[in-house]
Amino acid sequence: MEKTTFTADCFPVLIGSLPIDDHAEATRLIFEATPEIPLWPQLPVYKEEGMVLQFLPGFPGNTQVGDKVFIQSTGADFEGDVLAFYEEYMAVTEGGADLDTSRFAMTDQTAKGFFSFLDRIDRASSSIYALKGQVTGPVTFATSVKDENDRAVFYNDQLRDIAVKLLALKAGWQTRKMIEKNKPALLFFDEPGLAGFGSSAFITIGADDIKACLNEVCAAVHAERGLAGVHVCANTEWPIIFDTEVDIVSCDTYSYFDKLLLYPEQLVSFFNRGGILANGVIPTIPEFIDRENADSLTTRWLEQKSRLLDIGVQEDTIFSQTLITPSCGTGSISLEHSLKVLELTGEVSKRIRAGA
Repeated sequence: MEKTTFTADCFPVLIGSLPIDDHAEATRLIFEATPEIPLWPQLPVYKEEGMVLQFLPGFPGNTQVGDKVFIQSTGADFEGDVLAFYEEYMAVTEGGADLDTSRFAMTDQTAKGFFSFLDRIDRASSSIYALKGQVTGPVTFATSVKDENDRAVFYNDQLRDIAVKLLALKAGWQTRKMIEKNKPALLFFDEPGLAGFGSSAFITIGADDIKACLNEVCAAVHAERGLAGVHVCANTEWPIIFDTEVDIVSCDTYSYFDKLLLYPEQLVSFFNRGGILANGVIPTIPEFIDRENADSLTTRWLEQKSRLLDIGVQEDTIFSQTLITPSCGTGSISLEHSLKVLELTGEVSKRIRAGA
């Protein structure tokens, strides 16, 4: 299947999390701030909407003892659970089973915001240009989920493969539900864990491992005609991301734009192949939010555009292949700061598009 046609045109789009406990209200705020490309809200005030727990259902051996959640890989039923997982995965991917009724479909128990989002789409105006969803990225997920010995599942080949396939089809399911609304679908994989690549915590993880994980989940989004993005909220080894099948690279350009420019050839090549930069020029750290406004952030983006021109990216390419975003989600800051981030994202986008 061909991917859906989409031109970014510096439209505003958010990252996902908000610091409130009302999914309907969160959805309303999102549609008000970014009516062109709304997304579904994740509310981390609810434990089940944390980055790991929200996407863990369906994983064989998923076990909770007290407050501890882990994968019990040595239980008597584990081998049978793994076999059932792969049988269901094959049935879904080969068209013999319904994705909507599979373990890979999300439910309102852990993703109530997604269903609030779908309902709002049906009642929204024609201003919607595209839709955005998000899933925890495979590297972050598989290095965060632990087995019964407190060892990350990433370091077990079988468990890592299960984690990647689970996330891939959950992303595919989201993409399909958005495509059913007859709008382009953008599905971002949130990878804060990649900020640690190269550190001692990631010493045994190679670039090829990361690329293989990302390419597999991106392929599931592409199979549903969506565009796949990767969001890293700090610095990382950007060439690894550019060298995958990802369509959108989302990063904190407020703090790390200079780090991105350390790789001019890869960045220019990414734009040349049609890649989209989700430019996180809107800060989400309270002290930075307090000192910025729409004028200062628009000026900051124009300075960044000038530097992209200097390395060889064409001006019309920059405009058509850029989204304006916050640098990260706002689930861990105050509501007052979060609302300012939403407002600034929409206003900076509006000013950039008005001047184009």
